[in-house]
Amino acid sequence: MKKPLIAALLLASAGLAMAQAWPAAKPIRLIVGYPPGGGIDFAARTVQTPLQEALKQQIVVDYKPGAGGLLAAGELVRAQPDGYTILLANTGPFAIAPYLQRKLPYDPLKQFTYIGQISQGSYIAVTYPAHPAKDLKEWVTWARANAGKVNFASGGAGTSTHLNGELMNQAIGMDITHVPYKGSAPALQELIGGQTQLLIDAGTVLLPQIKGGKLKALAVTGAQRDPQLPDVPTVRELGLGAMESVGFQGLVGPAGMPREVVDRLSAELAKVLAQPDIQAKFATAGAQVHPLGPAEFTAFVKGENDKWAKLIRERKLQVD
Repeated sequence: MKKPLIAALLLASAGLAMAQAWPAAKPIRLIVGYPPGGGIDFAARTVQTPLQEALKQQIVVDYKPGAGGLLAAGELVRAQPDGYTILLANTGPFAIAPYLQRKLPYDPLKQFTYIGQISQGSYIAVTYPAHPAKDLKEWVTWARANAGKVNFASGGAGTSTHLNGELMNQAIGMDITHVPYKGSAPALQELIGGQTQLLIDAGTVLLPQIKGGKLKALAVTGAQRDPQLPDVPTVRELGLGAMESVGFQGLVGPAGMPREVVDRLSAELAKVLAQPDIQAKFATAGAQVHPLGPAEFTAFVKGENDKWAKLIRERKLQVD
């Protein structure tokens, strides 16, 4: 038998042995690229306990906030692809933020292993309760009548809240001023106080404020109405279909993870997401459980990369 073939067989055998032993050796580290208390942390905490019970191994949440999730994603790139370091991925650092940098910090499509999608959710366009617009179409009409005096808030330059505002600008042919904040919390407070006029953010952030009467929902950006907001129209219903978008969350590992480990993680995650109580927790928080396996998740993320990278080029956006 030729030496290269022997070497290949030995490597394959070693990889299989490691995959069969996984996850027996040590706890699994689940990186969260944002501070505790946000939507990404919610998703991580919701799947953490049932997933570690299924795998019979401890899962430790490790917070690595900074640069809108870019720091955590960069750390994952450098991790060993052994199944003991994974990350709770979301739209910003895996489909938007890299393309806003002068130099691509990492390749979202080549330097990661996509394990499984957890959820998808519409964004919600909101304003303060006293605003005269009853829906987003009326808000756009109001914005045209007040051109030069209108702005939209975001949780920071390069975030999905920023890019959804730019997607709106492109869809309506305007250049409404972007006002970035250091996170969704201060953006919300300024909007509630009337210092800004619009925010497009995730339901996990906005639903408590909407249901508490502190914000007015104008539209949802997904293809269907949000079950938590059945009376709020979609952007397509309002003739603003070019604004359609969804946010995603899922598990991602470094490139080169053994296929057996990826398949095991993906299968156990799918079982967790099939549990009615888990689905109810996500629905109450404004997100819909939407499991996808490795191949489907990879394809979906590629489509999101293509969409947002195109918008970034066309709007000539850059944050560094």
